[in-house]
Amino acid sequence: MLRRVWDYFDEAGPLIGMSWPIQYKWTDEERVAHLRTLGIRMFGALAYAHRPKMAEDLNDWALEFARRTPGCIPSATFYPEPEVMDYVSRAIDRGAALFKIHLQVGGFPPDDPELEPVWGLLAEAGIPVVIHAGHAPVGTSYTGPEPFARLLAQFPSLTAVIAHMGAPDYEAFLALAERHERVHLDTTMVFTEFWESFSPFPPSLLPRLADLGLAGKILLGSDFPNIPYPYAEQLTGLSRLDLGPDWLRAVCWHNPIRLMGTDFLAPAQPSPASS
Repeated sequence: MLRRVWDYFDEAGPLIGMSWPIQYKWTDEERVAHLRTLGIRMFGALAYAHRPKMAEDLNDWALEFARRTPGCIPSATFYPEPEVMDYVSRAIDRGAALFKIHLQVGGFPPDDPELEPVWGLLAEAGIPVVIHAGHAPVGTSYTGPEPFARLLAQFPSLTAVIAHMGAPDYEAFLALAERHERVHLDTTMVFTEFWESFSPFPPSLLPRLADLGLAGKILLGSDFPNIPYPYAEQLTGLSRLDLGPDWLRAVCWHNPIRLMGTDFLAPAQPSPASS
């Protein structure tokens, strides 16, 4: 599966629309070790389904990977299909604490009727869902702020994390995070030179970004390992915003801890100076 994903990125498939040479075509063990060297103590191994009958197998892999990998949040995915409520419930029973869906790749609206009981369950349980809801890099009829706003109208208490800050509709998704207590945005790829080349963040929105970050609503995201640049470029992009050390600490540490707690933190690694 992962090799097919890499091939798709290498070929700049239609849902990418641009050259996207993946930086980290390493083994799982090598990539986890690299995260350790970067000081990352908590992360999600997020998978998502793009057709029926595949979500449960992805969940089995993701949950087993988290079980044997300190710092990895147990995660799962879902797809609109008759058995979706059964396997989502099983995933939660096995410890799933984070879900991911990709409306663009999956090709379904967030308010698909088959997903109503799932959204209700996740909203009631307070389990966060990372949702690729924005149009970038290539929009569909299921992406953008309007379909997601319809979902929030049905489930206003849903705990959601909007990937890529909802790019390119930054202002509309910022407004949704401002209006809804449990809506968050993640920084995945945003503010890097690569992302700014086709979906720049408007400087006029920086004051609202600053306020939301300090309010706990902005979270560090990266899309590691499937990124076309070194991981450090994500952090460099955030630092370039010049929103101050308190904002950076909130986005990179305090806000994720506020959302996910400390149960999944890996032990801190000794610094080279102390080893």
